[in-house]
Amino acid sequence: MCDSKKGMIGQKTATPGVRFLGYGACALAGTLWGTGFFFGRLALNEMSVEHMVLYRFLFASLGMLPAALSNRVRLNRSEMRILLLAAAFGIPIQFLLQFHGLAMTTVSHASLMVGAMPVLLAAAAALFAGERLDWMGWLALCGSTVGAALVVLGGSHATTGNETPTLQGDLLVIFSLVTALAWILLSKKLMQTHRPVVVSAYTILAGTAMLIAVVMGPQWLAPLTHRRVDPLPFAHVSMTAWTALAISGLLCTATTTFLWNWGIHHVPASRAGVFLNIEPALGSLLGVELLGERLGPYAWLGGALIIGAAVVLTTRGHELEVILE
Repeated sequence: MCDSKKGMIGQKTATPGVRFLGYGACALAGTLWGTGFFFGRLALNEMSVEHMVLYRFLFASLGMLPAALSNRVRLNRSEMRILLLAAAFGIPIQFLLQFHGLAMTTVSHASLMVGAMPVLLAAAAALFAGERLDWMGWLALCGSTVGAALVVLGGSHATTGNETPTLQGDLLVIFSLVTALAWILLSKKLMQTHRPVVVSAYTILAGTAMLIAVVMGPQWLAPLTHRRVDPLPFAHVSMTAWTALAISGLLCTATTTFLWNWGIHHVPASRAGVFLNIEPALGSLLGVELLGERLGPYAWLGGALIIGAAVVLTTRGHELEVILE
């Protein structure tokens, strides 16, 4: 998740032209999200997970800052608590878990794990929002669960270096999706009284501030703790890594948030949700084609089950209505 799938609020029926643009915005957002793991892997070749995630969100914050400055709002105490919880779950917790998992698995495996997100949303709707899945919904949910197990346990090997998928890495990616659910539900609550772009910008800025404290805190406290801490990498970072970080922050995080939130205001959320499936499909393709990874037959079957289940749920409409609209 990777990175801001929280601004999902339905809108009134739009004209055909606006609907076309809305679907196009959602499709472009899904495509950009699909490149996130690939660019993250490029940056991880030269720095730690913590430093890579911090740089990504520093770039994303640059993209979000104009929106925050031009849409200043006052939050009450309750809303501030919700915002801080959403920021904590959505940025430092989710992304550190997700990219620590990526460091221990392959881009292809991580991307296919993210394909379970629409189904997790359906389960969250049934458990926490009072929705009831019909038999087809539960069948899709079970199929996605089997698919995730096949991807994790089916066996796959990368053809470059020592990059092989591990159970621990795949599970960390799955756990990050669970924290993303909390991010979505908390953000949805805030969006009842504030515009999605405001909630998205404020959440990313607050989460980035938390990331700075988490990542830089040990370095700031090093004189007191007398522990050796690696400094923030800068001078020896290659142009390839800087480019990957800038793209993942500005395009895969900030731009996708604006695209998705704009699009979801003009098309039915239950229909637009299908574009979330571009992310795992494109991420896996990039891993196979550009990074020399190879998915085993069970992993391909598992990925097909995950994505197929997500398509069934996101195109049926009613099951995801509470979460997505």
